[in-house]
Amino acid sequence: MSSIAAEPVQFVSDGLTLSGDLRRPTVSGDVPRPALVFTGPFTGVKEQVVGLYAERLTQEGYVTLAFDHRNFGASEGAPRQHESGAGKLADLRDATSFLASVDGVDSDRLGCVGICLGGGYALRHSAFDPRIKALVTIAGAYNDPRVMRGHFGDANYRNALADYAEVAARQQRTGEVEYMPAVAVEGTAAMGGQEPFDYYGTERSAAPTWQNRVTVLSLRELITVDNGSGAEFISPTPWCVIHGRRDDFCSPDDAAGAFERAGEPKVFHWLETTNHIDLYDNPAFTEPAAALAVDWLRSHLD
Repeated sequence: MSSIAAEPVQFVSDGLTLSGDLRRPTVSGDVPRPALVFTGPFTGVKEQVVGLYAERLTQEGYVTLAFDHRNFGASEGAPRQHESGAGKLADLRDATSFLASVDGVDSDRLGCVGICLGGGYALRHSAFDPRIKALVTIAGAYNDPRVMRGHFGDANYRNALADYAEVAARQQRTGEVEYMPAVAVEGTAAMGGQEPFDYYGTERSAAPTWQNRVTVLSLRELITVDNGSGAEFISPTPWCVIHGRRDDFCSPDDAAGAFERAGEPKVFHWLETTNHIDLYDNPAFTEPAAALAVDWLRSHLD
């Protein structure tokens, strides 16, 4: 079963088109192009944040691949709407292999761009896949069980693991997957409060395949996945971090901590955001972020 949708979104610009059978895709043009694989926010689908950044970077001449991870959007996989850390990393390896196989793509000039939760996955993927020659992460979440335990407190972290173990046992007995809302202004949700609802719960993020639900056990994935360890292994792959000063969902301190653990070459850019989703679709912040990404990618892929 393929983890990537049969027809992943390929954003194109003048003089740069994807055509033909996706098993043997071709990019037009006389000179092989650098290419970028994207991964994005928790519960997100390809028509949302990753699509916006991918489309923007095709305007700079890059071949871009925005796709749905397994269990989400147009991709296959079960249970639906379930976060799988190991699965997402496997998807990124497959997506990188796909890009490298495209006629007209320079397989020696592949990059990776991760936004929000995808920042951590992009870091971990790029650290252990030498085909990736440059990395950009934007408003990234660099999930690390050690850091998570510090945020929770030892006892609360252990209690949370016990609660999720009970959910897993109950699902095994009943055969029914347990879900919760992805966003809600009030009540229990994976991403509670007004800010995430302002994006996912409104027309701002409208996408035909996005659903306002996620498996309860997706939260266990979030607090146990170890993407932050990629920081110790990313060098010598060049890494550009772009992060907002104000971000209540992807900690600026955690981003700075991951960056400090990384070797050179690397660069950190702060943007004066007022919230996390400024870097999702607000041109006042997405445009500077894209420009910084392009500068880094041109330095290391062109």
